[in-house]
Amino acid sequence: MCLNAFTPNEVRGKRVLLRVDFNVPSHNGKVSDNTRIISHLATIKSLLEADAKVAILSHLGRPKGVRNPEFSLEPMGEELARITGWNVRFVQDCIGEKVLEAVSNWDSKDILLLENVRYYAEEEKNDYVFAQQLAENFDLFIMDAFSVAHRTHASTVAIAKILPTYAGKLMQKEIEILGSIRDTPEKPFLLILGGAKVSDKIGAVKNLITKADTILIGGGMAFTFLKAAGYCIGNSLCDYDRLDYAKETLSYAKELGVKVLLPIDIVVAAECSFASPCKTVLVDKIPSDLMGLDIGPLTVELFKEEISKAKTILWNGPMGVFEIQSFSNGTRSIALALGEATAKNNAFTVIGGGDSAAAVVVFQDKDRVSHVSSGGGASLEFFEGKMLPGIEPLMKTGC
Repeated sequence: MCLNAFTPNEVRGKRVLLRVDFNVPSHNGKVSDNTRIISHLATIKSLLEADAKVAILSHLGRPKGVRNPEFSLEPMGEELARITGWNVRFVQDCIGEKVLEAVSNWDSKDILLLENVRYYAEEEKNDYVFAQQLAENFDLFIMDAFSVAHRTHASTVAIAKILPTYAGKLMQKEIEILGSIRDTPEKPFLLILGGAKVSDKIGAVKNLITKADTILIGGGMAFTFLKAAGYCIGNSLCDYDRLDYAKETLSYAKELGVKVLLPIDIVVAAECSFASPCKTVLVDKIPSDLMGLDIGPLTVELFKEEISKAKTILWNGPMGVFEIQSFSNGTRSIALALGEATAKNNAFTVIGGGDSAAAVVVFQDKDRVSHVSSGGGASLEFFEGKMLPGIEPLMKTGC
């Protein structure tokens, strides 16, 4: 993909509206995970070094078009200032008089952080008039929020019809790395799938199965495939509407010569809770009154063996309910195995965002893998081969 990336000359002295994703968790007014904020620092720094004036635009949560202090971005501005030492001035709106006042008194050393764009219902409606209001105080727009590039919103799509638009550094990095995985992965290519829902990954699997050499399936979605393969899964999660799809996928993979490995043992319990006793059983011995909540140790070793052979690895979705210690070993083991594959085998290891990215932060130094994507849903849609609406305006003509 050829993206329209900004140059220092194009932004020098300009008032830049930068779309980021500061949708990060906080507790008692303090950011508890600043990973996404840090991911945008390269773009912000390059703009400041080019003497651009930077105003940051983001969403936070789902305030449903209503101003709610619970969803204010002010703590994110404080965190940005804390980790960088930059002068970050919070603006209590993203359009209107408060933004105009801030821009009119804009010190070149200040970064403006505008309030949550989702305080306005027009944002998620991709409202053109609202986009004009967002744009009216600025000279150009830079899209750096890959994680919302699959959303057709005013701050990702409509605004690009109003201001000259460029891709930020993070956006460029995501497209380059994920594009190489999607289009030309070095062989052997291993795809690791987990998480709860089969439906979320159907498009990505259909597109990637023709490129993969081996597919490992764990997490909640494994039980749909196990059921399709004829196993009794007890009370485990199962997407019964996708059983035919699971059967077709297993059959198609066999035709292509793609190896698909399902769990051979499972950690089961009566319920998904911290207090529920658990045990490990072989996959053909799942009790009818229990549910599977993690892959077992035999499966971990089976999956680690495949990881050790691969040159390119894409992982999307945890292997179990990793937030509960009793069901965290599978996800932890895969995270550590990917770090080891990167260091020892020079494997190219990519985490496809979402819960698996969160797991890497918990269980593994994220710098030990090649790339942790900032996008969850956006990554999956990108791997489907789709042109995401927030990326299309960034494309160079003639590429």
